[in-house]
This record gives sequence, structure tokens and C-alpha cells, in this order.
Amino acid sequence: MSLAAPLRRPQSPQASLHSGRPPAVDIVSSALQTMETPDVPNPATPPPGRVLAIDDDDRLLQNFAMALARDGHKVETANTLSDGLRLAATWPFDVCLLDHDIGSDAGIDALPRLAELAPRMRVVMVTANAQVEQAVRAISLGAADYLVKPCSPDQLRIAVARQVEARRLRDRVDTLEREVARGTPELGSKSPAMQAAIDMMLQVATTDANLLILGESGTGKGVIARAVHRASARASAEFATINCPALTAELLESELFGHAKGSFTGAVQNAVGRVSHADGGTLFMDEVGDFPLALQPKLLRFIQDKEYERVGDPATRKADVRIVAATNRDLDAMVAEGTFRLDLLYRLNVISITLPPLRERQEDLEDLANGFIRRYAADYGRPTRRLSAAALSKLRTYAWPGNVRELQNMMERAVILGRDEEIGADLLTLDSTRRAETAAIPGALMSLEALERLHIERVLAQSDSLDAAAKTLGIDASTLYRKRKLYGF
Repeated sequence: MSLAAPLRRPQSPQASLHSGRPPAVDIVSSALQTMETPDVPNPATPPPGRVLAIDDDDRLLQNFAMALARDGHKVETANTLSDGLRLAATWPFDVCLLDHDIGSDAGIDALPRLAELAPRMRVVMVTANAQVEQAVRAISLGAADYLVKPCSPDQLRIAVARQVEARRLRDRVDTLEREVARGTPELGSKSPAMQAAIDMMLQVATTDANLLILGESGTGKGVIARAVHRASARASAEFATINCPALTAELLESELFGHAKGSFTGAVQNAVGRVSHADGGTLFMDEVGDFPLALQPKLLRFIQDKEYERVGDPATRKADVRIVAATNRDLDAMVAEGTFRLDLLYRLNVISITLPPLRERQEDLEDLANGFIRRYAADYGRPTRRLSAAALSKLRTYAWPGNVRELQNMMERAVILGRDEEIGADLLTLDSTRRAETAAIPGALMSLEALERLHIERVLAQSDSLDAAAKTLGIDASTLYRKRKLYGF
């Protein structure tokens, strides 16, 4: 039975995967499978995936969908190449079954475009043409396999199972590679304040001095802390993190220093703490302003002498750990209130770096947003998108209370929900109250440069011409032209 005809009784599972193919084509496919796809131990139960089938034969598309649905695959079909390309740009598919000739269009010529729209999607050419030259050309253009009609449902299911599994394996490898890459974040900025912070970070990283990173929530304190570790002589050792507000005082002490079996309810075995894990490396204490006052003497002793005891264990231990702390709180004010020890602040604040909020980094906004878009487009198998002019203008009028983290989350949502190549303003969920606050109090918590940029952009958006905008601003048109170039409008 073949899938070029209505479905009837299946052939024997022992039938050749590429039925009707000349020996030379089998050699091409065999070599491809060895290099590109893993073996599927049990092809009768492949992992379900999302499959796109593009063919001008509606009956064949129906048979494809019926055969693959038996294994739980979700199948979308298109009987024109244009519809197939549209679907490939809209949904994250694992596999595409692509006909060689789709009406007057050549499916093989669309392989580069499919790779651009869906770089992770695996393409299997399905064609009645069994010539070796066509198979080689399809593979060279990016096809992962080459099926010749007619083929049985079992042959089709095995071919798709191989490609779904190959896609999953590639995703797992890519995830690991991204995790490694994100351990050394790319740090760059057009903002003078942020660039000064980065320069200081790079200068301090090569020393063992304790570092205090200051800034609002979401400004990237954790990113800077990890970059300090990666650029230091301790990079080959552990980078351990402890989130101070997330735990009670008792659990925080155990998490930090470890505990002995039976030292408290639930301590069913000995446990080492973060300082032990970070021996020879870096301990990042996130939101250290929330560190309990009662535990601060123990932390101070550890910073001074590199000595500590586990909870319930009198044995004194040592660990060589560099401390990088971060907070969004005013530690000087806390010292005055008696909620933070002055001597501990001195030990933590050997060198401090203050990160500017995103609203004071308007020149970085577009680059940051596009960077997040590229990251999440790769993560979710979406085509790389870009911000529309209206969306970018909307971002620039927002106060960004959540800073870079809020922008990151917003871009992730836009990539997931977006259907077009451009991300429109309608996909950006901004707090209108924050926009109103920014508009009503233009200078609130903004640098003069950021305020000027924002004001010029608003006037330009509401003016019919450059001369009219210059007149509203009270400056020469030539001056406005230079500022437009300066701010990249």
C-alpha cells in the first residue's frame, strides 16, 4: 500500500523505508541518516511532534495526516507553497514533508526560505522523482531526508519519527550550549552610565576584592555578578547563589553554611552549604539587604576569617570564597535604622558598582529588545522577528518599573504570541499608569539626555515636518537634524 493512494491494509513493517528508490539513492539516504539522524529504538511509538505537510495533492495530504495521527503527531497541511511558507512562519514545526513540485512552484527551491523561517524544522522531501542528483541537491540545500513516492504509512511514520527525535536531540544540545554561553553574557552598552559600570566590573573582576552591586530590581545585578566570576581567576570553580529574602533565618543559615544530621526537624542527613560548594569560587548573595540581623555576625566572621560552622556541628571549617553581594535597598539608611551592621557593610562594600535603571538607558532599549527577540525566537523555534516603528516608540515612552527583566519578559511574550514578521505595538502589555506618570512628570528619575531624547521623539511624532518640530522645540532645523542622527531616529 502506498500513500499516493487511499489508505488500505498496511504493508509489512519490514518493508524498505524508502520504497521504490534506486540503490544509489538508498546510499545517499543511508549516509544522511548516519550523519544527521539518530536511530529510533521503537518506531511504532515515536515521540509526538508537530508536522507540516506541503503538497498539491489533497488526497495525499489527507493520508499523511491520518497515518501520522496514529502516533499522536499534530499535522497541518497546505496545498500551495505560499500557504506552507505562511504556516512555517506562524507555528513551530518539528518536521516538514515537502513535495518536490507543488503546482507551478518547485518545493526544492523553497528549502533556503524554510530554513530562514524555521531554522530548527527538519525537512523531508517527498517526491516521485528518484534521481540521485535531485536527492543530493535537496540534501545540499538543507533537506534532512528524501522519501520517494509511493511509500507505506509505516515507512512515513518511521521517517518522521527519526526527524522528530533528531530535532529533540538538537534542542537538548542547543539548550546546554545556550546555558554555557549565558554563563559569559555579552556585555555592551551605549549608555555612559552603564558603560562605566561595565568598565569598573572588568577592572575589579581580576582581583579578589568583595563587590557590592547596587541597583533597582531587574537592572541586571545577577548578570554582572556572573560576569565578574567568569572574568576572574576563579572562573573554573563554582559560582553559587543564595537568595536572601527567600528563606527564614533558620533555613538561610543552613543553606549558607550547611547542617548536621538531626540538627533540626527534617534534617535527615548531613548537608553542605553554599559556601562549601563555592570553595575556590564565588558566592553571590542576592538581595543581601534582607539578610537577617541575627545572622549578620556569622556572615561577618566568615567574610573576615573564612571560617564557619554548620548548623548542629561544632567543627570549624574553612572555605576560600569571594563574596559578590547585590541589593536594591539603601544599606546606609538601614545602618542608621539599626537593621544592618556597619562593620558588615564595610566588609561587603570594598568596591561598589551602581547599575542605572532602564529608563536612564534609552540608547540601549532597542538593542536589548532585539537581543531578547533573537534569543526567544531561537528558543521557541520562531522565525526571527523585529519591532515595528510603532512598537519601538511605545517602548520609549514607558517608565520601566521592572527594568531589563520586565523588558525581557515582555519580548518573550511578544515572540510567543506574534504571528507576523514584525512585532506590533498591540503585543506590548505596558502599564498605562506608568506611562501616564512618565508623561505627567517628564523629569522624574530620568537623566537630562534621556529626557531630551524622549521629548524630541514625541514632538517629531506629532509634527507634520522637521521644520514644524524644530519650531515647536525652539531650535534650528539643522540642530534638530543633528540630534535626530545622534539619537538614531
